[in-house]
Amino acid sequence: MPPNKPTHTPNNAPDDMPDNTPANIAKKQILEKAKTLGWTLATAESCTGGLVAAALSELPGASAVFAGGFITYTNALKQTLLNVEDACLKKHGAVSAQTVAAMAENAQQKTGATLSVSVSGIAGPTGATPTKPLGLVHFATYKKGDAQAQCIEHIFSGDRNAVRAQATTFALSLLLKRLNKG
Repeated sequence: MPPNKPTHTPNNAPDDMPDNTPANIAKKQILEKAKTLGWTLATAESCTGGLVAAALSELPGASAVFAGGFITYTNALKQTLLNVEDACLKKHGAVSAQTVAAMAENAQQKTGATLSVSVSGIAGPTGATPTKPLGLVHFATYKKGDAQAQCIEHIFSGDRNAVRAQATTFALSLLLKRLNKG
C-alpha cells in the first residue's frame, strides 16, 4: 500500500468500531429526523467538551442540519459566548437547571438553529460537593419558539471518561426525543 493512503474511510470502518452502539444509532436517527423536519441543531457544552458536537458532525451530510456548537467550559465563557448571567452562575452554579436552560436558549438564538441541547456537569474526579455529587449532569433542550427550555438532570457512574461518554449519549437521546415530538 502506498504511503499516506488511508487504511479505511468513514464509510469503510474497521471491524473494531461497531456501528450499532446506542450513540451511533441515535446520531444517525437524529440527522435523518432533522433533515425530514427541515430543522437545524446546535449544542452548548461544558463537561462533555464538544463530544456532542463531534458526534453530530462526524456523519456525512451533517452540515445540512448541524449549525454548530459552543464549548463553554469556564463560567467566563458561559457569560461571554452564551450570555449566561453572572447572577445565575453565582446563585445556582454552572451545574444547574438554570444554567443549562440559559445555555440552550442562547445557543439556539445565537446560531438560529431550530433546536439546541446543552450539557453541564461534574465529570470528576474533583468538583463534587455534598449537594452536587460526582457524575451529576444537567441537560436542557430548547426549540425555537418554546416558552422555556426543558431541563433534566442525571447522575452517571464511573470515571471521568465514562461520565462524559454517558452524558454525550444521553444528550443525543434527548435531541432525538425532542425531534420525534416534532
